Amino acid sequence: MTGRLYGVGLGPGDPELITRKAARLIGSADVVAYHSGTHGRSIARSIAAELLPAGVLEEALVYPVTTGSTTHPRGYRGAVDDFYDASADRLAVHLAAGRTVVVLCEGDPMFYGSFMYLHDRLALRWPTEVVPGVTSVSAATAAAAMPLVRQQDVLTVLPGTLPVPELARRLADTQGAAIMKLGRTFPAVREALRQAGRLEEALYVERASTAGQTLVPVKDVDAATVPYFSIVIVPGDGIDRGVERGDEQLTRPAPAGGRAPGVGPAELLVLGLGPGPDGWVSPEVSAALAEVDHVVGYAPYVNRVAQREGLQRHASGNTVELDRAAAALRLAAAGERVAVVSGGDAGVFGMAAAVFEAAQAPEFAGVPIRVLPGITAAQAVAARAGAPLGADYAVVSLSDRLKPWSVIEDRLRHIARADLALAVYNPSSRSRGHRLADALAVLRSERDPDTVVIVGQDVGRAGESVRCTTLGELDPATVDMRCLVLIGARGTRISPTGRVWTPRSVPDPDPRPGEGSGAVVDTHGA
Repeated sequence: MTGRLYGVGLGPGDPELITRKAARLIGSADVVAYHSGTHGRSIARSIAAELLPAGVLEEALVYPVTTGSTTHPRGYRGAVDDFYDASADRLAVHLAAGRTVVVLCEGDPMFYGSFMYLHDRLALRWPTEVVPGVTSVSAATAAAAMPLVRQQDVLTVLPGTLPVPELARRLADTQGAAIMKLGRTFPAVREALRQAGRLEEALYVERASTAGQTLVPVKDVDAATVPYFSIVIVPGDGIDRGVERGDEQLTRPAPAGGRAPGVGPAELLVLGLGPGPDGWVSPEVSAALAEVDHVVGYAPYVNRVAQREGLQRHASGNTVELDRAAAALRLAAAGERVAVVSGGDAGVFGMAAAVFEAAQAPEFAGVPIRVLPGITAAQAVAARAGAPLGADYAVVSLSDRLKPWSVIEDRLRHIARADLALAVYNPSSRSRGHRLADALAVLRSERDPDTVVIVGQDVGRAGESVRCTTLGELDPATVDMRCLVLIGARGTRISPTGRVWTPRSVPDPDPRPGEGSGAVVDTHGA
C-alpha cells in the first residue's frame, strides 16, 4: 500500500475562496502538513482550520530561518535546502506507511509556493497531485476592481528581491505588472517604479481578501509598515510600450519633460554598446544614453540599457532592422531624442547601415544622424587571444539572409588567397548550422590545415571561453551563434606563453632586382 501526496492551494486568505476539491481532500486527509515562519504560526493552517478533520495528524514544517542571518556553513540557501530535505523525509515516513498527506499552501502551490520544493523531492517517489488555488495577484486585482491587462498587453510577475536596475528595466518593458515578495524590499521596489515611470499608476494591496485588506497608492505607503504578504499591481493600459510587430509603429505618448513633437527633427544617435560588459561601453555612449528619451533596438541590446525615469524603451525582434530604423527616424523627425542601439559597434553588422538605408525615404530627409563607435566582438576576442588581427584582416558574416551564399563563398576564397586574417561573424544558427562547415571547406582548400584559429564564446560575459585550435582541427559542431571565429594568416604565430599574434610585416613575394627574397615590407610604417 502506498500513500498519496497532495499540494493543495488555499487561495490568498479568505476561506470561502478554497475550492471544493481542496476542501474535500483536506477533510479526508490522514496527515495535514503546513509551513510556518520561525514564530510557528502558519497562515495556511489558519485559512483551512475549520476543514481539518478530527484526529488528523499534523506536521508543522517550521523554517529555521526566514530573512535573518544563519550560521549554516552554506549560508541561507544551505540552511533552507537542508530544511526542505528534512521536511521531505518527515512526509516520506507517512507516505511509506500508506497515508494520504495534504500539504496546505496559501495562494497556489506552484506560484512562488513552498510546496514546489517538496514536490521536487517527493513527486518521483510517490503519487502526487497539485490542486490549484486563487493567487494573490488575482485577489489583489479583484480587491481593487482593477483590470490588470487588456487585449494584447503583457503581464509580468516580478519578485521584489530583484536589483533596482533590473526591476526598473522589466517594469518599463511590460504593460501590466505584479510585484511580490515585498516587506523589506519595498523602498527599492518603489524606487524602481519611479525610475520606470510607473509609480503614479501603481497600487499597493496588503492581505488581499482578508479582514485586514488594505489598498493604498504605492507613493503614499509607509515603507516601515509593509509586511511580506503584500503585493504591488501596475495596470496595463492597452498601449504598447515597445515597438509593435508588423508596421513597427511606436505608439506610447512622449514622456513628461521630453521635447514636444513638432519642434523640428532631432539628431538621431546610432551607437554601439560593445560586446558585453558595462566597462566596455565608451563614456561617449554612456553620456548619450543619459540624455535621450527613447532607446530603440533588438530586445537583448535594449535590455542592456539601464532604465531611468523618463526613458522609453522600444524593443523588437530580430530581422526587422529596417522597420526598427524607420520607427526611430519617425520619432527623431518629430523632435524626440532617440538612440538606436546595437551590440558591438553599430557600424559593423549593426544598425547604422539599416538606419542610413531607411533614411533614404523623403520623409526623413531632414533628420541628422550621428554614429557613435563601440568595441566590436572581433576586437574583444582578438584582445583576449593576444593580437591575431595585428596586421591586415577581413571581416565576414556567414549569414546569408541578406546576401546569397555564392557571394560569401567567393569572398572567403579571395580572402584566403590574399593571406588575410579573418574574423567570422554569425558562424552558425539553428536554421543554417551547416554554413560554418561550408566556409571551412572553402578555407581549407586554400590554406594550410595548421593555420591558427581562435574561437571566442560569450567574451566579456558569464561563461566566457577562448580556445585556440587549427583550421584542420576545428569542429563546426562546437561553434554556435554566441561565438566569433578568428582565422589567422599564414604568418600568425603562437608565443611560448600561448598568446596568438600576427606579425605586422610580411615577406615581399616579388623582390626588386638586387634584393634578397627575405626582404620584408612594413605594412604599417610604425
